[in-house]
Amino acid sequence: MNAAVTRLVNRAVDLREGEGAALGWSFAYYFCLLCAYYILRPIRDEMGVAGGVDNLAWLFTGTLIGMMLIHPVFTSLVKKLPRNQFVPLTYRFFIANLVIFFVVFQLIPQENSVWVGRIFFIWVSVFNLFVISVFWSFMTDIYRSAQSKRLFGILAVGGTAGAIMGSSITSALVSVLGPVNLLLISALLLEAAARISNALEKSEEKLALAGLRDEVEDSEGSGENAIASGARSHSEQRADTIKEVEKKQTEIIGGSVFEGVTDVLRSPYLIGIAVLMLLFTITSTYLYFMQAEIVEGASQDSRVRTQVFANIDLIVNIITLVTQLFLTGRILKWFGIGLSLAFLPLVSLVGFGILGVAPALAVLVVFQILRRAGNYAIQRPAREVLYTVLPRTEKYKAKNFNDTFVYRVGDQVGAWSYTAMGWLGLGVSGLAFSMVPVSVIWLVLTLWLGKRYRDYNSASATQVMSESDTDSVPVATSNASPG
Repeated sequence: MNAAVTRLVNRAVDLREGEGAALGWSFAYYFCLLCAYYILRPIRDEMGVAGGVDNLAWLFTGTLIGMMLIHPVFTSLVKKLPRNQFVPLTYRFFIANLVIFFVVFQLIPQENSVWVGRIFFIWVSVFNLFVISVFWSFMTDIYRSAQSKRLFGILAVGGTAGAIMGSSITSALVSVLGPVNLLLISALLLEAAARISNALEKSEEKLALAGLRDEVEDSEGSGENAIASGARSHSEQRADTIKEVEKKQTEIIGGSVFEGVTDVLRSPYLIGIAVLMLLFTITSTYLYFMQAEIVEGASQDSRVRTQVFANIDLIVNIITLVTQLFLTGRILKWFGIGLSLAFLPLVSLVGFGILGVAPALAVLVVFQILRRAGNYAIQRPAREVLYTVLPRTEKYKAKNFNDTFVYRVGDQVGAWSYTAMGWLGLGVSGLAFSMVPVSVIWLVLTLWLGKRYRDYNSASATQVMSESDTDSVPVATSNASPG
């Protein structure tokens, strides 16, 4: 039995010596975050419907304003505090918010609950992007490029398992406990994530040394023999790597509050990632609005609607889990980052085309499930790998700007263009066809980003080999963004 389990794990995970503890903590960290969010997500979606589908565009506008307010606060934390302080502090800020919402929902009269529900919708939409962006910034900071391609798919399984658990908790308990009491469970999971982030710091040294071995072996092209031939400098490499880990944990990144914005604007590579986010969110918003209309027409019972949203999430996450466990790492390794990123726009191109021809409920549901599963299982891990070649300040500030503000700008463009075309009389068919050229542009962009990533990663690998030959250590990527 144990041998069978071991074989299954080995087939799923290409794990190297020194990586196990860090991967385990990362897995648990992401599990807690996504479980906390997916407990809240169906509650948020139901409150959005209860507030009126026609008002969703305004809620998306409120979310963008929320992002504009909170992003400078986060970058101020990054500027003033080391990573081992600002990461858990970010999560505890949102825990305090959840406790406040819990108290408010208990005290407000029923006639005011719709307005508080709208505020909660906006808050959850800000919360989920921030806590997940901070997580992935942390991951791209401690995992090296080669490690990320092998392990990010498995790491993401933790998030998917958490999402399944969160959806199941809400689906099973919302009728028993009511939505408001579930907020406290979400808060407890966020506290667990904050504590796990501290535990992960203690595993970073072994992870970095494992990454160093990978980089030297890959650059010299002869496995363990390459390390043996370079034994003269290996102890120095280890010492410098350990020092770099200690520095990253306690160093204050510094810079300006708006550095993330300027970093994006001056780098074609980061601009490309920003446009990628825009195109993804615009198309996602169109499908989200269609889903809201369909579910509203299907039932007037808020608890039934909450369960419907939770069950859709459950199906998506089960498919995602199987894909991440057995396919994601292999897809990223075999096809590369560009082709992996191209999967989702290709699905969108075909899906919107079919939906335009046959705008049926079954087509919409299948398309939505495939898109969301493809995003979580393939596009998200591949997109995060793009950031592994960047310097630290861009991993936290520019990445957070793209993941939060740019993401919500895409929501705005999608929400208001969807509303405007609805005013012009376009139905589902016309709206679907309008997204076909958007998907084509998105597809071309992913191939370009994949090429830029390969070029920059190759340059970094050349630098590693050069530094290894001169008894120096490749402990950090270049300080310049690919652009």
